[in-house]
Order: sequence, then C-alpha cells, then structure tokens
Amino acid sequence: MVTGTTHRFQPNIATSIHLSCHAKVADCAKQLQACIGTRGGAELSKMSRFVDKLPFFDRRASPMEEADDIPRSGLLHLHGGHHHYNHHQPQQGAMMAPEPSPPTKHSSSTLAQLLKRVNEARSDAASSANSSPSHYTIELGASVPGSTGSDSGRTSHAGVGGDVGALLPFVLKFTDLTYSVKQRKKGPCLPALPFGRGDATEPEAPRMKTLLDNISGEAREGEIMAVLGASGSGKSTLIDALANRIRKESLHGSVTLNGESMDNNLLKVISAYVMQDDLLYPMLTVEETLMFSAEFRLPRSLPGKEKKKRVQALIDQLGLRNAANTIIGDEGHRGVSGGERRRVSIGVDIIHDPIVLFLDEPTSGLDSTSAFMVVKVLQRIAQSGSVVVMSIHQPSYRILGLLDRLLFLSRGQTVYYGSPGSLSSFFHDFGKPIHDNENPTEFALDLVRELETMPEGASDLVEHNKSWQKRMGPKIKHADDGGKPSLSLKEAISASISRGKIVSGATDGNVTVPSELSAPDSAVTKFANPFWIEMGVLTRRAFINTKRTPEIFVIRLGAVLITGFILATIFWRLDDSPKGVEERLGFFAIAMSTMFYTCSDALPVFLNERYIFLRETAYNAYRRSSYVLSHTVVGFPSLIVLSFAFAVTTFFAVGLAGGAQGFFFFVAIVLASFWAGSGFATFLSGVVTNVQLGFPVVVSTLAYFLLFSGFFINRDRIPKYWLWFHYASLVKYPYEAVMMNEFSDPARCFVRGVQMFDNTPLAVLPVPLKVRLLRAMSSSLGINIGTNTCITTGPDFLRQQAVTDLTKWDCLWITVAWGFLFRILFYIALVLGSRNKRR
Repeated sequence: MVTGTTHRFQPNIATSIHLSCHAKVADCAKQLQACIGTRGGAELSKMSRFVDKLPFFDRRASPMEEADDIPRSGLLHLHGGHHHYNHHQPQQGAMMAPEPSPPTKHSSSTLAQLLKRVNEARSDAASSANSSPSHYTIELGASVPGSTGSDSGRTSHAGVGGDVGALLPFVLKFTDLTYSVKQRKKGPCLPALPFGRGDATEPEAPRMKTLLDNISGEAREGEIMAVLGASGSGKSTLIDALANRIRKESLHGSVTLNGESMDNNLLKVISAYVMQDDLLYPMLTVEETLMFSAEFRLPRSLPGKEKKKRVQALIDQLGLRNAANTIIGDEGHRGVSGGERRRVSIGVDIIHDPIVLFLDEPTSGLDSTSAFMVVKVLQRIAQSGSVVVMSIHQPSYRILGLLDRLLFLSRGQTVYYGSPGSLSSFFHDFGKPIHDNENPTEFALDLVRELETMPEGASDLVEHNKSWQKRMGPKIKHADDGGKPSLSLKEAISASISRGKIVSGATDGNVTVPSELSAPDSAVTKFANPFWIEMGVLTRRAFINTKRTPEIFVIRLGAVLITGFILATIFWRLDDSPKGVEERLGFFAIAMSTMFYTCSDALPVFLNERYIFLRETAYNAYRRSSYVLSHTVVGFPSLIVLSFAFAVTTFFAVGLAGGAQGFFFFVAIVLASFWAGSGFATFLSGVVTNVQLGFPVVVSTLAYFLLFSGFFINRDRIPKYWLWFHYASLVKYPYEAVMMNEFSDPARCFVRGVQMFDNTPLAVLPVPLKVRLLRAMSSSLGINIGTNTCITTGPDFLRQQAVTDLTKWDCLWITVAWGFLFRILFYIALVLGSRNKRR
C-alpha cells in the first residue's frame, strides 16, 4: 500500500536488493520500484527526484554522531567486501516484560528511511576513492506482529518469515551476582578484662552483610540500562561489579560479553568507567582536558590531526563549544558550570569510543535540564554502537523516555527488571497501580522506600518480580532466539573496529581474545601508546598546570629567600675563632634541615591529584612509571632555582670557605637535599591519603632525622642500638658534606694560642694572664706554644666531631641516591595502592 510519500512493504516482497555503490540513486529507486510494483510507482518516481536533496550521513564520523533521526535498528556490518544494513527488532532481555503491541498492523520501514540508507551507503563508499567498488545489501524486513515504536522514534523491525535479522553484536549479561562484606558489631573499644564483670562475653564473630543478592539481567548495544534505587540499595556496587572493580574471590556469579568472560586487560581496553565525582584538573581548559585524554587513550597510529578532529567533534556533540576555552575551575577559580563539568568528565572517558560504558550516577547534583542533556548525550553514545550502563537516583519524566531498561534495587535485591513501558502493568498486578500523570519511577521509588520501613522490607515486591519474570518471560520471542548464534566476542569487536571504533592494540581491525590456553597478558596491548609518548604528554600537562599556578612556586621561593636572608644576617661574616666554628655548626644544621622542611610542600601535590591519577590509571590511560618520571622531571627545574637562590643568599654572606669550587659544591649539596627531601615527601604522599595525616608524619620524621644527624650528639656517642637511625638520617649526609667542604683544608687554623681557653672557665681571665699560663704549659710540656701557634686545624675539628667515615663526595652521592630510592618507593606505593577493586 502506498500512501503519499510513505511506502510500506508487504511480507511477500523480496527482502534483499543488491546495489552497487557507484550506481545512481535514481537507479536504486527504480530497483525499489520494480519490487514494489506499479501501485506505488508514481510516488516512488516522484520521491527519487528529491533524493539528491537528502543530506549525507556518515554514521561513524565521530563517537557521538547526532542520531536522533536515525532508527535504532540501523546497523552496519562489515563482512568481507560487502556491507549489510540490517533492519531488525531491538533485542529485549530474557527477563523483560512484553510491550503492548497493536493487534494486526504490520509496521515496516518507510521509503524515506530506506532511501536515506541508500544515500548513507553511497557516502560511505565515496569516502574511499582508491578502493575497489564495494557492494551494499539492504535487507528490508517486514515486521513481526507485535512490534511497536517508542515515543522517541526508536522504531525497530525484525526479519521476514523465518529469517531472523542480524543480531545486535554486543550483549553484556550478568547472572546471579552476589557480593557480601564483613560487618563487625559495634562494641567497646577495649576488650573485656579478665577481672571485669562476670557477664562479659566473647567478642562476636564478624557478620556478613549482603550488598548484592542474586542480581541478573543484561544490557545491549544501542540501549541504556539504568540501575535505580534508594541510597544504600546497591546501585554503585552493581556498577562496580559489572566493571570488574570487585575482586573475583569476593564476587560470585558471572559477567559475560557475548557469552564470553572478559579478561581484565581486554575489559580495560574496550570499556570506560565514569565516576560519580568530577575528577579533573581545574586549571586546564575544556579543550585541553579532552585533548590530553585523546593523546592518552587514542593510539599512536592515529595522526594528530585526526585526534584534534575527534576532540572538536566531541566538543560539539557534548554541547561544550561555548566553553571550549574556559578552564574547569574549582573553589578558588571560576570555571565551567556543574552540568558542563559533568559532560567534560563523560567526554574524558569516551574519547576512545568505548564499546562498554559504565557511569555511576552521572546526573547527581545537576538540575533537570543539565541532567537531561547528559542522558541525551549518553543516548547518542549508545546509538553509536556502545553498551551503556548507568546508575541514577531519581530520573525525571523526560529522562525516563530516553532509557531502555530499568533495574530497581532494594537492599541488594531486584524488585523490578524490564522496560519503562511495563512499569504500569507490573505495579498494577502488584496491587499498587500508578496514577495518571505521575512519574512511574518516582512512584516506584517511593513505594520501595515505604516497603523498606516495614519489618519484612520489600520482600513481597521481590517475590512479585520473580513471578512476573517467570510469567512474562516465555511470552517474549527475541531476535536472537532463532537458529543463528550471536556473534563471538572476537567477531563483535572486529566488526565494531571496522565500523570505526578504536580499540587500543587492535587498530588494524584485528583483535585477539584470550582463551584458556593462551596467556592473558599477551592477548591485548594494555596501553595505547609507548612509554616515551605517555611521559611526554604527562610532562606537558604538568608544566601547563604549574605555569597557571605560579603562586605555589612564588611562595616556595619566597620562603627559601626569607630563610636565607634571616640566616645570612644572623651568621654574618663568621670568623675563624672557636666560637665561629660553633656558629658554623649551627648554621649548617639549621640550613640543611630547612631544606628538608621546605620540601614538605611537595606533599599535597600528589594528594590533590591522587584520585585523578586513580581514575586515569584504572583503565590504563598511561603507565604508573610514566607518571613517576614525569612528576620528577616537572619538579626538578624548580629545585635548581631554589638551590641557587639559597646558596647565593647565604654562602658569601656567612663567609664560607672554598671559593668558586666550594660555592658550586654548596649549591650541589643544597640541590641534593632538596631532591632527597622532595622525594621523601612525594613517597609519603603515595602512602597517606590526606594532608592532615601527611604533615605530622613529615614534621616528626624530619625532627628525628635532625636529632640523629650528628649535630646534637656525635656518632661515637650515640648508643649502638640507635646507630642504625644515624645512618638512616637524611640530614646526616648533607650536614657532614658541608662540614667537610668547610673544614677539609689542613692549612686553615681555627684555634690559635690563648684561644684554646675560650670554651673553658679560664676564658674570663685577662689576656696577659692567659699568655703567662700558656708559657707555663709550654715549659711543662717541653713544646713551644706561642700566641700564634695553631692548636686545631679543620681536619682536627672533623675528627673531634667523628666526621671521618665518608668523604664529601660520598655524602653527596648518597643524598642523591636517597632521592632516587624514595621515588622508587613512591612507584611501588602507587602500584600497590592504586588497585581500584573492592575486597
């Protein structure tokens, strides 16, 4: 029957028309006309004259192509040298309740939709001029009775007769997921004492709290599955379980993609996880944030221009064009709005066009308009060929129209699983009908909260859902229930890559899925780029952040200059007297310990970006070793500036010895002290979780280092059981190095004649009396000791201070080695402490 310009095809019409990609669209229309017959010939010829006015669509131009007017079932498969457009009915879950359907009407594709697909095929083929002519097969299927379209225009169709249409390639299925954690009963802080009250009992064994209780369902490509429930119902736990963020020994059940269990490395490559919090660098612009993410996640084989093009397309699809050059911002810097920040967070994780996308409450904290825009973006992602699974607290009516599957949880149990359209009939059968003009999800959540206040909880609703699934499940016949098996995981990923998806380590269209006999580590490439590219990108990003926060370095430089100025004015031009020696020791101890104390400001550097690092490395955006090295490279130039600033301020003002050689060694040992101190603070930042814990540890530890450095007590006076701490002290080595740099000259005398009495009670005697006493000592000892006789040289003083076991160069290299050691320990702390999995 032909009506106006809309043509519907009867089931007995041939279902496949082979068209050459170089054939004119008018010829395509003629072939369609031959199949339709003469009844619609006039309108078909009329329609062909307007084909050239239709826009060209490139479905894979970007991972977020605007697809509001493209039917959900339009899927392009690549098999050999032919492409097939398969128009089919959307897959429904095996446990979903049926949608109401018209009794007798047969729905099918309109001619306008078919001709539009012809144009799409022609534009796809025209993009490769040097390739051999490809052929497209458009499979036109009359719909199965009972199919229906949604209000949002997502009409879908199945195959004709017994020939089932092509299957949706990606199906994420989870079965009987169960997860429990230990929960200790609250009790007294101290254990019961043996002489306590007689009613004291043994401490109760840890109890198990079930967070997920036999949760089953599935999510499919092209659809959004939303997990709903009250706070504490298990929404985030379920998302973590699906995203492999729970240890396997703690999680029971199975999670498969196309019927195959996924290796952890493979899942990280083809999926993305958007956390609930917006973890972004505040001083980067929107465009820079997305561009850095593209350089991390997109492979090196993709040219830089293509990466920039992809970022620009993503900015447009996310609706961030007006904010592209605006910084993200934080509490102290005004930046983008909350909704824009949320969309940037999503864009960071979808830049590599993931096949599976997990989101933990992406609309949390947003107004209704911003939340709708975010979910609209997710719908486009799903329509571009991804599986989208998200948790959401309480969707609005508009957002509900964008969702395909709903999974309601109550205390870790499923109370409803099905389509949004089946909510009304589900609760009507439960005896709680949804009133007209009421948001079904709000009604369901309110009812669940009401049931949870009762002693038996929502157990009745859980049992009703089980009976509902058993009763309605056999009535549903899905497109994948026919004789054709679903695509294997390897075939599905390869087909997705052929359609434009970018999978790290498989950009040439080939992917290796690990089997039981193959080593899982060699299955896929864990990282999209080699080590040196990651390090370069990380270094560039860190330099941009440092450049846009100059106040941090200015304050640090100011602290060093002020400290140097105070020390220089206090210890101005020290002489070579015994008192001058003591004052030099005080200057060295304070100066070297100050170097370490001023490095404590490196503690919050990593703590402020700790969770950004965890998010980026959770899905192998870059190696942890690349981060550690780039962190070191970025921080080193500032240490050089601080070292020269302190040395210039103090060395000449105090009157230290050594000339130019001594000055540059002093600069080197100060730089080594900064290097070791910043390494120590960096290592602690990888161990502690917040600044409040870190600063007390840094301050107390450095105080212990100063105590055992040899300034307050010589090495030969330290008890043997504490001698190990003397050698472990960071302050010991730079302190002894500057002492040897100052007192290593044997020709330099620090105690002459009567100066030997300066630090004794005889120091108060008049000088003539000291001279007479010195002569008496000379005659008694038989040694000529005059007023200018050198009593103590520099090396003599070093022996008195027990500074004899190492040279100054040994101390320098040991201090440098401490800096490397702490950075290695920092790397180990990152490896052990950044495993984003629940126990």
